[in-house]
Amino acid sequence: MSSTAPVPRPQSVDLTAACEASSVRDILQDLDRSLIGLAPVKARIRETAALLLVDRARRELGLASAPPTLHMSFTGNPGTGKTTVALRMADLLHRLGYVRKGHLVTVTRDDLVGQYIGHTAPKTKEALKKAMGGVLFIDEAYYLYRPENERDYGQEAIEILLQVMENNRDDLVVILAGYADRMDRFFASNPGFRSRIAHHIDFPDYSDAELLQIAQTMLDAQGYALDGPARAAMAEYVTARRQQPHFANARSLRNALDRARLRQASRLFEAGRGPLDAQALSTLTEPDIRASRVFRGGLDIDRPSA
Repeated sequence: MSSTAPVPRPQSVDLTAACEASSVRDILQDLDRSLIGLAPVKARIRETAALLLVDRARRELGLASAPPTLHMSFTGNPGTGKTTVALRMADLLHRLGYVRKGHLVTVTRDDLVGQYIGHTAPKTKEALKKAMGGVLFIDEAYYLYRPENERDYGQEAIEILLQVMENNRDDLVVILAGYADRMDRFFASNPGFRSRIAHHIDFPDYSDAELLQIAQTMLDAQGYALDGPARAAMAEYVTARRQQPHFANARSLRNALDRARLRQASRLFEAGRGPLDAQALSTLTEPDIRASRVFRGGLDIDRPSA
């Protein structure tokens, strides 16, 4: 009667080769290429990748290894890249074998909390079911907890989330996102979440120079360009808009460029000229940028944060 000899464990692990084989380096390089700024965030993602690679290497060598807790919080103002980084994180976790699918499911309070008795549990469980094998990204997570409302059902959703975060942490990672100060209060009032979140990553606001670089990237992607006076006006817009309430970083820029394109289209249409060449159709001018209410002492209204 024959028996199969056990496969001997390796005596060493090459972390560089493991990084290349899992394409982790590709993800990290893509983060550097595609995201402007965010140096502290990128550093934390590299640290997390290193932790997971070392943990996997320890398991391959038969060393004691407690599964790392991977639930996270992303804090920062709107438009600082939290959702984009969450997508990359889901891919990273999948390539390293910590989740089966590596997809991202984004939800808010409305996706988890019902309006009447018996409605919350099915909604929360359905969202968790969709996210299983990947990452559940809960935007503005602090809205789950509303102690001032005695008839609020957010606590029911919280209790279900906490249970699944503990029991299914080998196949689901939860990322809680929102403004830093509100998330601090949320964790202070919910010790269950505080104890289950191991990685806190803060997303800083972009500098003026970084925002102008982001604007140029957006314009390049859409096939538009700013003439000289328009570039100066955009720099002035960035400085002024940053000082106003509800500034949403890259999202505010995207909205400003959308409005400038709308103004350009109206300008070309109202001019009633003959055939337009590619340059005319692709160039935003100073009046297009200055159509923003910011230049008249008003406030631009940006899309809701995500």
